[in-house]
Amino acid sequence: MEIGITRDSVLALIREKEKIESEINQMKAILDSNGVGMTEPLVDSYGYPRQDVDVYQVRHARHRVICLMNDHSSMMTHIEQGLHMLHAQQREGVGLPADPPRTVIRHTEPIARVNFVAQNSPAEEAGICVEDLIVEFGSVHAGNFRSLHDIGAVVQHSQGQQISVCVKRHDELVRLRLVPHIWAGRGLLGCNIIPVEIVER
Repeated sequence: MEIGITRDSVLALIREKEKIESEINQMKAILDSNGVGMTEPLVDSYGYPRQDVDVYQVRHARHRVICLMNDHSSMMTHIEQGLHMLHAQQREGVGLPADPPRTVIRHTEPIARVNFVAQNSPAEEAGICVEDLIVEFGSVHAGNFRSLHDIGAVVQHSQGQQISVCVKRHDELVRLRLVPHIWAGRGLLGCNIIPVEIVER
């Protein structure tokens, strides 16, 4: 039997994912140094470029974050496909000793909790449930999470694109695929997320 993918090749993808996350953090640090996020206007009330920020630098950083988030989503898809293939090879007797899911999901600390999911919403389509604890939302995790605005930025810039979401449900980690999109209800998700401070540990 020809082996299409190996544990090392999946680990190489994981390393690439971590490089992307590192660069995202670097770009967000540039935004932080200018006192802005992904959505604040860069012109004043008269329509002139703001003097308190480096407009060129901020625009470049924002564009780079959007590109990197898309790359991160694509990379997560490739990693998940590789993991499925590894498991299939194990079932067929190839005998690979890896435990890939444990390798991929490095962050287990919840950053937020879902306390409402609307029927027929993108969140429900993805399999998100009330009381799910969000561990990873795209590139956002406990290692770089600052506020719910981080999750909002991922949603805003990923409309119509797949986001990898990891939730803790009944003490088990579950990986979901969420595609934010316009639907009959409000917003692009159709669920309500509250801060981690409210989560009962």
